[in-house]
Amino acid sequence: MKKMILASLLSVLLLGSATAQNYQPTEENLRSRKEFSEDRFGIFIHWGIYSMYAQGEWYLQNAQGINRDEYAKAADAFYPHRFDAKEWVSAIKASGAKYICFTTRHHDSFSMWDTAESDFNIVDATPFKRDVLKELAEECQKQGIALHLYYSHTDWSRDDYPRGRTGRGVVGRNAELMSWDNYYNFMNRQITELLTNYGPIRAIWFDGWWDHEEDATPFDWQLDEQYAMVHQLQPSCLVANNHHVTPFEGEDIQIFERDLPGENSHGLSGQEISRLPLETCQTMNGMWGYKVVDQNYKSAKTLVRYLVSTAAKGANLLLNVGPQPNGVLPEVAVERMKAMGEWMSANGESVYGTVAGDIPQHEWGCTTRKGDKLYVHIFELDQDVLYLPLDCKVVSATALVGGQKIKFDKVNGGILLEVGKLEEDNIDFVVELITK
Repeated sequence: MKKMILASLLSVLLLGSATAQNYQPTEENLRSRKEFSEDRFGIFIHWGIYSMYAQGEWYLQNAQGINRDEYAKAADAFYPHRFDAKEWVSAIKASGAKYICFTTRHHDSFSMWDTAESDFNIVDATPFKRDVLKELAEECQKQGIALHLYYSHTDWSRDDYPRGRTGRGVVGRNAELMSWDNYYNFMNRQITELLTNYGPIRAIWFDGWWDHEEDATPFDWQLDEQYAMVHQLQPSCLVANNHHVTPFEGEDIQIFERDLPGENSHGLSGQEISRLPLETCQTMNGMWGYKVVDQNYKSAKTLVRYLVSTAAKGANLLLNVGPQPNGVLPEVAVERMKAMGEWMSANGESVYGTVAGDIPQHEWGCTTRKGDKLYVHIFELDQDVLYLPLDCKVVSATALVGGQKIKFDKVNGGILLEVGKLEEDNIDFVVELITK
């Protein structure tokens, strides 16, 4: 009965909604965009049965030659008995993050909620029998953390998914059962569930469009209709798509993977920067999903500076954590989040609600701005004085933490800021300039 009701609702939505062509965001959507942009910091959660293999979220693809049914047997032993939504959300909130993006279904097809559209989910296929998404959504509402949901367009296990450039080595799928219409409707019914049964969802974070970007035959993802459905189900819900190209009509967020906007060291973020709210997703170590040998975590200093540098580009940082199969966030990840939270509790006003500063990134650091306040983030300085090329008039300069006045001299084209010697363990010395 639940499946029939959802199918009927979906048909009405798709038939009665306009497509995303000439997309005009609603007032609710624009408010969500503003709130999202002011948050500046979120935590990504990559978690699924792939954590059982402890080889990262792409294990089914990367191992090559795995039978999908053999892989799926991991679900029978997936019992994350130490999962505690309150502990997760509390640790994430303590980091200074304002939102969580949770992977509801990754490329391996396993659904992390009680979906009526597939038995391959955490309630029906595991002995755990708990809807972790429901518990997480409820806890996010209690603690005032916004919830975003990752959803994969790509599927390496289902028969009906049209084969793309990844997942071809997965054994056991029946190519004769490929059906885009069937798969597309399946996805839309699942998305309808997510936006109907789990309270307010601030964003849907799609991934996998790139699986057909180099296909020899044209492939239409029918994103217009899907985006329109999302916006009709929850008008305030933002649409994001990690497709690595310029945003499509109907999208509300532009994503950059493993790079700051305007940079492309990983080959995934060479697209032009749009006027949409921006987000950079980055790993805390090397992988997104839990990988037992990957203990190469970035230092707290590196992570704080990356967060600040992201804000200085006018973007949010979505920083990833890959939970262990028992449902616990890795200890090192929690330590890093705690350290970031301590820095943010003292310096957060120079990050939250800011826009890109007047001076772009330099070796010494970067700047952010909020109204008449220009925040100068100083990472490294090999001298006592810092030259800042500024067009605005500087009225005062004050250390954000401690409140001591910082001397400055007006010079042609800007000011000389008398910073003095930075402490050896300096993460980011922030100076607040009042400007006119």
